Amino acid sequence: MSAVTLAEVAEAEAFLAANPDVVQVECFLTDPSGVQRGKVLRRSEVLGAYRNGRPLPCSILSLDIRGADVEETGLVWDEGDSDRVCRPVAGSLTRAPWRTTPTAQFLLTSYETDGRPSEADPRHALARVVEACHAAGYHPVAAVETEFYLVDGRAAAEGRLTPPAAPNGFRPTDLQAYLVQDLADFSAFLDDVYAAADAAGLPARTLISEYSPGQLEIVLEHRTDPLRAADDAILWKRLVKGVAERHGHLATFMAKPYADFSGSGTHLHVSFADAEGRNLFAGAEPAGNALLRAAVAGLEATMAESMALFAPNANSYRRFKPNSYAPVGPAWAIDNRSVPIRVTAGPPHTRHLEQRVCGADANPYVALAAVLAGMLEGVEKGLAPSEPITGNGYAQIPPSLPRHWPDALRRARASDFLKRRLGERFVDVFLTIKEAECDRFFAEVSDRDLAWYLRLA
Repeated sequence: MSAVTLAEVAEAEAFLAANPDVVQVECFLTDPSGVQRGKVLRRSEVLGAYRNGRPLPCSILSLDIRGADVEETGLVWDEGDSDRVCRPVAGSLTRAPWRTTPTAQFLLTSYETDGRPSEADPRHALARVVEACHAAGYHPVAAVETEFYLVDGRAAAEGRLTPPAAPNGFRPTDLQAYLVQDLADFSAFLDDVYAAADAAGLPARTLISEYSPGQLEIVLEHRTDPLRAADDAILWKRLVKGVAERHGHLATFMAKPYADFSGSGTHLHVSFADAEGRNLFAGAEPAGNALLRAAVAGLEATMAESMALFAPNANSYRRFKPNSYAPVGPAWAIDNRSVPIRVTAGPPHTRHLEQRVCGADANPYVALAAVLAGMLEGVEKGLAPSEPITGNGYAQIPPSLPRHWPDALRRARASDFLKRRLGERFVDVFLTIKEAECDRFFAEVSDRDLAWYLRLA
């Protein structure tokens, strides 16, 4: 059975009947960089989209982070920028309660004119990996946990970065990890986030004030369908950004917005279950059973070549340094956050892995695809992991992961593993976009260039 489940017309009919006030619906595709691009439909157009799909130009899947074409992908003029049929994703039609006009939204996924999944669509890349897991007898369970910063919206519009002021006038400025007072100060925003999540059917759970001023994390509950878990993460980011704007804030999932404060990561919680839903990683041994350890070994073995997918932007690499809660080399441990792969504590039936490499800016479809692919690689090849770390991992793990964007892109380009697991065409499109983006980024002369070199060079 295909990992992709397309929406039925009955889903849209039931939603429209239950939401008679909705006048417009946003439908969008997530591009390789993790940006949502699509259309706004009037209410009368929704059923047609569910029956026949909606056309979008194939060049959408060629765009860099700024929305510029990357012609080298072959998805612009080589294709005449022709349309692809994009179809609604089952279960994704929800209200967008932060909009002033009564609005709904749904996710799209792209298909070729002959009905094949579009190879450059990142959601289909994840679907390929999930299907491979199913074929091997494993049913992945996943949850996406992403940190973000709230910043002052007006200052951000003027090009300045500062923590937001709460309605009571206080503005967080100090490093106060897990401070409950921060949550109370911003309770109006957070209450609206939870209300919007409930309205959208998103499983938002535990709320944490993170390590730096204005940094927050709300945990999403696990899903037995990894595609749904990644869909949740996409919809969650849009929701947080939308509610933040209503409160005068800007929510950013940038990996490292402040030089002096901690970066924001995405933590992927994953395990394998059997067809009946029983956790195959479960066991009394804290270090896990043989299947879990083989999955760990696969993640260790493929981590360096996957870095360009976990850290897809220039800013992503500012996050990786010792004692930063961001990893510097492959390793694992039991309930230890100084390593990139953490086997969580808790009751044996909840045993799972937490992969802590990805930045908050990673595309959830792409990152989760690479993680599940690495786990499957370790299991199918019977790989053995390193010895688990005890104590401070930063003092014991030699830095070996790519520290800079061009290095990560070269490692990924040479990877046979990524092509085999995620699809050769998808990996080529993704890396071609990021290589062009990297060239464009370093071609620009920044204020730092002028400050450092204008008079002294």
